[in-house]
Amino acid sequence: MVTLAPLRQRRSFQQLQSTFQEIGARHLREFFDRDPDRGTRLSLEAEGIYLDYSKNRVDDETLRLLLELARESGVPERRDAMFAGERINVSENRAVLHVALRMPETRSLVVEGVDVVAEVHQVLRRMADFASRVRSGEWTGFTGRPIKNVVNIGIGGSDLGPVMAYEALRYYSRRDMTFRFVSNVDATDFVEAVHDLDATETLFIVSSKTFGTIETLTNARSARAWLVERLGEEAAVARHFVAVSTNEALVSAFGIDTANMFGFWDWVGGRYSMDSAIGLSTMVAIGPEHFYELLEGFHAMDEHFRFAPLEENLPVIHAMLALWNREFLGCETVGVMPYDQYLKRLPAYLQQLTMESNGKHVTLDGSRVDYPTGPIYWGEPGTNGQHSFYQLIHQGTSIVPVDLIDFARSLNPLGQHHDILTSNVFAQAQALAFGRTAEELRDQGAPEHEIAHRVMEGNRPTNVLMGDVLTPRFLGSLIALYEHSVFVQGTVWGIDSYDQWGVELGKVLATTIIGDLESSDSDLHYDSSTNALIRRYRDRKN
Repeated sequence: MVTLAPLRQRRSFQQLQSTFQEIGARHLREFFDRDPDRGTRLSLEAEGIYLDYSKNRVDDETLRLLLELARESGVPERRDAMFAGERINVSENRAVLHVALRMPETRSLVVEGVDVVAEVHQVLRRMADFASRVRSGEWTGFTGRPIKNVVNIGIGGSDLGPVMAYEALRYYSRRDMTFRFVSNVDATDFVEAVHDLDATETLFIVSSKTFGTIETLTNARSARAWLVERLGEEAAVARHFVAVSTNEALVSAFGIDTANMFGFWDWVGGRYSMDSAIGLSTMVAIGPEHFYELLEGFHAMDEHFRFAPLEENLPVIHAMLALWNREFLGCETVGVMPYDQYLKRLPAYLQQLTMESNGKHVTLDGSRVDYPTGPIYWGEPGTNGQHSFYQLIHQGTSIVPVDLIDFARSLNPLGQHHDILTSNVFAQAQALAFGRTAEELRDQGAPEHEIAHRVMEGNRPTNVLMGDVLTPRFLGSLIALYEHSVFVQGTVWGIDSYDQWGVELGKVLATTIIGDLESSDSDLHYDSSTNALIRRYRDRKN
């Protein structure tokens, strides 16, 4: 691993600081006035995604220096190391090879003597066979009835990816089948998911790499009890449960036939796993053919990221603009606003992808960072958000960069709906960039007492990402774009984007506390607040 100078000591970073002193106060109105062609010139298209990044507070010199910072930070070298299967996840000493999950079968990637692409396609073929049998009715439940309901049980990446993909691609799904997703250990999640399902027609997919995640296994055991109670036979479990896991012993002990266990690898992080066996529910919903189209979209963006020059590299440009907004404009959050109802779960998915990856306070060598890293991601579909939180984005005291995602065509054309929807995308980008001045309001005849309240300063950065229409291939390319953008940002920050130790501490403490919640022992050894909360819970839970 090449030793890099700390971020703020890198030459290009210091040059960016000087540049920011010159242009930091410049308004986007001025940027556009100086460059009439800016709106078309600062745009990029790759793999069906058109990115208009002209409404970011940068000029050509800023962009040049940002790309120089990417080079100086070793982005090309670290990218190549990832694609080669080197162990770039340093804290866990693992390779990071989600890109292998979508390589075509004709490719080969040998890592430590194993062709991982061949292994991936072996699992994909088994998934496709199983999905086809379920969809055709060949696979039947314990009583011989075909499967009509599929319930995916997982949490984190084992839930957020599948549910996002299902909602995003619902247009392509089997409409005579019901798909539900259970993740929360709150019993309400499970009870509501199954309350109207017929056990004889229901298949559960239990997704847990270790088959030991407490939330997933708690829900899986409740699902098992629900099924056995209704069908009256323990043997029914084998026809109504399959597992996405690598722990054959625990899967078998649960009652699942290990022939119906679909594995993946330790080089696949949970938040990067929706195109692995974790996507089994997605494949059952949309069919193997569409799932392979999804993989093609991922791979196409992988290849673009891997080979395109940095100046024409969509994930790199997206990442470095995000880094500029975080480091220099001081933006603590990023809004992701998809103007397509099918993408309603995309912001939640990107929250895990970005915040679990880059929410880190130490560098690869364990040194404390002295600069801000991963911002908070959040969002809602448009136009709902415009009647909710856009007020703060337009006139609040925090600058919130926004990604606006739109399509030229709707999968469900209806009257003027799509024109109205898209007009809002363009209008929001325009209003956030240029705002509205007091002079403009006076020219429009606004009452003087209203003017201060109606002024919008603008100068708020946005990206507009456009596709022609939402397809499985487009979704794959879009998710890969964000994956690689996260990677580039993490590389510049010098952090490990592929571990998640912050998730583990709460799990460990919760496991200890469970025993005390179920005990009447008055001898507690936590802090005074936790002790008091445990005692209060005990007194009132029955």
